[in-house]
Amino acid sequence: MIRTKSLVKLVVGARQISTSSLQMQEQASKVMTSFAKRGEVAVVTLNNPPLNVLSFSLRASIVQSIREAENDASIKSIVLCGAGGRAFCAGADITEFGNPDLVFKEPNLIDVTKVVEACSKPVVAVLHGTSLGGGVELALGCHYRLLDKGGKMGLPEVHLGILPAATGTQKLPRVMSIQNAIEMITSGRHLSSREALDKGLVDKVIEGDLVEEGVAFAQSIANEPVDGRRVSRMPVKVDDSTPMVFQAAYQKVAARARGQYSPLFCIKAIEAATKAPSFEEGLKMEREYAKFLSLSTQAPALQYAFFAERAVSKWSVPDGSASYKTARGQEVKSAAVIGAGTMGVGITMSLITSGIPTYLTEQNQEFLDRGLKMVQGILAHGVKQGRMSQQKAEKIFSLVRPTLSYDDLKDVDVVIEAVFENMALKKEIFGKLDRVCKPSAVLASNTSTLDIDQMASATSRPDKVVGMHFFSPAHIMRLLENVRGKATSPETMATAMELGKRVKKVAVLVGNCPAFLGNRMLAPYSREAMFLIEEGALPSEVDQVLEDFGLAMGLFRMGDLAGLDVGYKSRKEFGLIQREGQMDRIRQGERYSPLGDWLVEKGRLGQKTGKGYYNYGKPGGRKPEVDPEVTQMILDFSEKAGVTRRHIPAQEILERCLYGLINEGFKCLEEQIASSDQDVDMVWLYGYGWPRHTGGPMYYAKNIVGLPKVYERVCFYHMQHPNSSHWKPSKLLESQAMEAIQQSRL
Repeated sequence: MIRTKSLVKLVVGARQISTSSLQMQEQASKVMTSFAKRGEVAVVTLNNPPLNVLSFSLRASIVQSIREAENDASIKSIVLCGAGGRAFCAGADITEFGNPDLVFKEPNLIDVTKVVEACSKPVVAVLHGTSLGGGVELALGCHYRLLDKGGKMGLPEVHLGILPAATGTQKLPRVMSIQNAIEMITSGRHLSSREALDKGLVDKVIEGDLVEEGVAFAQSIANEPVDGRRVSRMPVKVDDSTPMVFQAAYQKVAARARGQYSPLFCIKAIEAATKAPSFEEGLKMEREYAKFLSLSTQAPALQYAFFAERAVSKWSVPDGSASYKTARGQEVKSAAVIGAGTMGVGITMSLITSGIPTYLTEQNQEFLDRGLKMVQGILAHGVKQGRMSQQKAEKIFSLVRPTLSYDDLKDVDVVIEAVFENMALKKEIFGKLDRVCKPSAVLASNTSTLDIDQMASATSRPDKVVGMHFFSPAHIMRLLENVRGKATSPETMATAMELGKRVKKVAVLVGNCPAFLGNRMLAPYSREAMFLIEEGALPSEVDQVLEDFGLAMGLFRMGDLAGLDVGYKSRKEFGLIQREGQMDRIRQGERYSPLGDWLVEKGRLGQKTGKGYYNYGKPGGRKPEVDPEVTQMILDFSEKAGVTRRHIPAQEILERCLYGLINEGFKCLEEQIASSDQDVDMVWLYGYGWPRHTGGPMYYAKNIVGLPKVYERVCFYHMQHPNSSHWKPSKLLESQAMEAIQQSRL
């Protein structure tokens, strides 16, 4: 895998690697393979556990061991395997990225694969655990590949904005079909052992002892010639349909990539394997495409996102308190969810699929039965899609404990309230839970906007109260926004964060304020989109600009999917609703658009009713069509409000939707609602479909647009729209923009 100096700089900043050059050199001098003889078989073991990553010393040791076996006349074949239980080899060693002398030092991985493949004696890779990236490319350098039954293989480089550039794009289509190679590389998906065997990536699946079976296999092919087993010399399987295969792949992947380059360049590299006159010529093209990707803005952004996701799990609190550093969450052996609606069911699914027995609570049997039926439906769909067996689905469902009585919750460790957004109701529920649940139980709310401290005030244990804001659908969306109240203890924060990790969420800890972090930043984004359609744009035009930028879904399509009544209820809680015909343009001192309220008043709730900002044909429909009724409603509103409609260029739509959001993100950092840029970016990447190849709102502002430009445009729109407080420039944005300007002049 080719790594660039820009990546080196990125990882140094993201990881704050502090290993000294001397320590690096000492590590580089270590022998990191073990060499043992089993009769006429040499067993070479990668000895850099737990992941056996390809440090310089390991690469050099592999070459040394292969050459030693090559020169030993008593050895007839070689087994290459990995130490430890987690992986044969998980790819590159990220701790070396801070030392360019080691990153670029030969032998690089291509050199290693050439030495392995050139060996005159059969080399058998015996893979276990999860083999990724360079580990798969190393295995492709071997003459045979054996995979443990529970093992997986993947080439995830596409997610880092690069491609498998140590022969991966050239060798994979030589052992499997072009279609399968394209799918594996462009998706970054891990193949199971059965898939890897069926698709030709491995020669055998091992069910017994790895080394024993590997040695036995190596003995069985000891006298077989290796000329026909060298992957680089195998032909790529092409026929008259090959051009159509690539054409279809480009179209499919382009739609999925939403502006990300690396998946398309992965296809180009695979296509080069089919057209180049030799393997070496194809390899040159692979290197050229890798170089282009490494010089783009996307690779550093994607790599930043990769490390930022890991950074937010090491949570902190902005006040500098040291107590959180030693905090440990309490063990969660059982849980409860209050409310069996869509969110409650999704949260329950997240808990039970992670093996946590969970009480599902409702106010009457009808609602409870409906919730249980929803759980069964989700599990049945998983069985139908082949994601789980019927037996596993039944085992998961057995973890649901349906109940109508809070008394059954007396011994649970965590309760998550998931009723609709009404403070009085939530305080009533928290008061009941406080009286029933054991003193150590954590009481959490799934609220998306309401004050956690108010809910805590209804209990005698405010230190045990926390927000756990799942995103809908809760069993699918990966973001979990954990909200710390002013009295929430470090132990409670740790419990919420550790539970988030256990249920396979990207958990981000944020402070308590109206709408918290994600939805607080969503507010100016939503408001500006509404103002844009008042002033001259249409919902489809705004959505198109946002989707062209790379967002998974435009603002209005997203609203229709979530249900327009959700935002309506939230605005009603804050006293912002305007009935149809009301033209109060300033609400609570802010410019306000009532168009969203009027749609809900007409029963247009989005996909659930078949009509929202778009027409979906029928309730539950998925295909949005521009609705003339909504268009006319917007035109009539503009006329009544005295707004002269105009053509609004795409750049203005983009700036007004995104820069206000970014400005609000800086305010959240100022107010210590968020602890870091990474917190903000992870919330938006995983909760709102922000394009990953731009890193997230804060990374995008700082590294792609540039803070001076963002600050200048925020000031411009603030002068144009003085009644929209979200355009008032953040002091932190201003100071950082000024600092960037000063640095640029040095």
